[in-house]
Amino acid sequence: MDSIQQKKTLIIGATENRGRYANRAAYSLLQRGHAIELLGLRNGNIEGQPIKTGQPPLTNIDTVTMYVGPKNQPDLYAYIRQLKPRRVIFNPGAENPEFARQLRSDGIEPIDACTLVMLSVGTY
Repeated sequence: MDSIQQKKTLIIGATENRGRYANRAAYSLLQRGHAIELLGLRNGNIEGQPIKTGQPPLTNIDTVTMYVGPKNQPDLYAYIRQLKPRRVIFNPGAENPEFARQLRSDGIEPIDACTLVMLSVGTY
């Protein structure tokens, strides 16, 4: 198994709605061979990958990419921090300076960027 497969990306705000950026990010990550976990408000699936709800136990999460606004993030702070990802990407509209400070204090890199752009230009 190569290193891309071993490191998983958790997409928070995942949805089956193809018009949403979180959905497009899931497809883009899968097309590039990345392993993903999906967390959303409703159960469903994207390309056979289940969209989970709540705060399921997950392991080996390298990157969390946020597609939920800052007002809906506080309930996720402890959950994300205990996953101990290497980085959290705050996509446009999800930027959260308060949470970014907490992540930094845990040694987790917060990044204000667009996952789709990072993938398209090779900086993911």
